[in-house]
Amino acid sequence: MKDNLDLAASAQELADGAPAGSVRRAAASSVAITLATTRDADHARTTLDGLSPDEVRQAALDLFDDLTR
Repeated sequence: MKDNLDLAASAQELADGAPAGSVRRAAASSVAITLATTRDADHARTTLDGLSPDEVRQAALDLFDDLTR
């Protein structure tokens, strides 16, 4: 499994490729920042549970799950 910084870089690439102002961009940016600033994937997952609005939280959790498989 990749470490948090590798996963953060992948999420940032997705954010950079998403349209400005989109839910996908907000979610991917949130995942990138969270992964870069937490100690491990479990801590990142727990932190993402606190995102709002709901639409961004769900998109971020879905993306996180995709990246960590």
